[in-house]
Amino acid sequence: MILVTGATGHVGSELVRRLTAAGEPVRAMTRRPSKARFPAVTEAVYGDAADPESLAAAFAGVDGVFLMSAQAVGTAPEPTHDLALAAAAERAGVRRVVKLSTLDGGTGDDPIAHWQRTAEAAVTDPARGFTWTLLRPGRFMSNALQWAGQLRAGDEVAIPFADRPAASIDPADLAEIAAQALTTGEHSGAVHELSGPQSLTPTEELALLGEILGRDLRVRSVPVEAARAGMSSYGFPPEVVDAIMRRTLDGDRGSEVLPTAEKVLGRPARTFAQWARAHAGEFPRP
Repeated sequence: MILVTGATGHVGSELVRRLTAAGEPVRAMTRRPSKARFPAVTEAVYGDAADPESLAAAFAGVDGVFLMSAQAVGTAPEPTHDLALAAAAERAGVRRVVKLSTLDGGTGDDPIAHWQRTAEAAVTDPARGFTWTLLRPGRFMSNALQWAGQLRAGDEVAIPFADRPAASIDPADLAEIAAQALTTGEHSGAVHELSGPQSLTPTEELALLGEILGRDLRVRSVPVEAARAGMSSYGFPPEVVDAIMRRTLDGDRGSEVLPTAEKVLGRPARTFAQWARAHAGEFPRP
C-alpha cells in the first residue's frame, strides 16, 4: 500500500492518478475525504498533520509514502507537520519515503533554510530506517492557476515579481518521478534538484497562456513594497518576509535549467506551453 499525503494538491493528485493507473494500491490522505475526487479504486482517508492522532489509521499497513506539507514557514518554531508525518511513518514501519522539499533544500542561514533542513532531516535521519528520496523542485507551473480568479474579471493580471525568471516544472513530471521512486528500487538516497526545461518570467508565462486561451492578457506589476505587505497580511513573521524578499530579489535562484528531470524521466520535461494546453479548461474563456 502506498500512502499519498497532500493528495488533493497539485503533485499529490497527479501522483494518485498515476499510481492507480499503474495498478498500485493507493491510500489518499486528505482533511476532507468526503469532498475529494479520486479514481474509484483509491482508498480516501482522513488525516491531518496538525492532528497527529489522526495519522495512525492513515499510515497503518503502508509500505511506501509520499510526504509533503503545506505548512507555511514561520507558523511554528519548527516544521511540526513534517515532523509529525515522519514520526507517524516510523511508527507504522514504513520502509520507503519520498519527500517533496524545495529547491536548495535548506541552503543558507535564514529562517527558510533552517525550516527546510529540519523538515528534510526528519526523513533522512538514519535512526528512522527509511529508504528515502528527496525531490527539490523550484516554482510549479501550476502556480499560474492563481491567476484564474483575476481572469474572470478581465484580461489584466496583477503579478508580484513579474519579471523574475524561473525554470518552473510541471507537477505531473514531479509525480512521475515520485512514482518511480515509490515503486522501484531506483532513486534510493537520491536528492533530486528539479526544474522545467525553460527559464521564463511570469510575464512570459502569461503571454503564452494568453495565446492558448485566445486572449490578449496583460500584466499589472505589483510594487515590491505592496508584495511585502501582502506577505505580511498572510501572517508571515517579519524575518520570514525578509528572507522571502531576499531569495526572490537576489541572484538567479530558481532560474537555472537543471538536467535532472530529463535524465530521470528519460524524456524532455514538459514545457509551460504544454502544461497550459493541458490545463486550459481550468481558466475562464472570453
